[in-house]
Amino acid sequence: MTIDAKFEDGSEKPLNIGAFDVDDLKIFSSLVQDSIFPITEMQWDTKAHRFGLLLNRFRWEGVNNERFAPERVQTLLVFNCVLSVSSRAIDINYKKTICSLLSVSFEMKKYGAGDVLLTLSGDGSIRLSVETIEATLKDVTRPYSAPSKAIPHHDD
Repeated sequence: MTIDAKFEDGSEKPLNIGAFDVDDLKIFSSLVQDSIFPITEMQWDTKAHRFGLLLNRFRWEGVNNERFAPERVQTLLVFNCVLSVSSRAIDINYKKTICSLLSVSFEMKKYGAGDVLLTLSGDGSIRLSVETIEATLKDVTRPYSAPSKAIPHHDD
């Protein structure tokens, strides 16, 4: 006898998804909200036109699962077709900086090209000028209990 899959069944599997348009980036944004990363876990490969971050992602998809405490997982967020990278209000030379990612958005320029904006807490941001949206989000470790044991929240 075959049993139908339930939505809850998917929450325990590692993410490995792609983004190729603005709607896909909105999904990425919801999944990486409140991720944290040391500034040293950010890399831009100019020859390959690739920018990547190793995030400690809060597992929003596991929040309503009563079997688990709040969890984080290490996740690679990679953007391809990157032409340039710039940052605002973060000191990339201070190696002890810990960033908190709030959102991922896209500002269209022309013909699919534009800027991916990674908004950080504290008014910081990273801007990626891209030829087109081409990104991946992939969990690379098993989930672990969030050290804070709490679900992130934001005051309105």
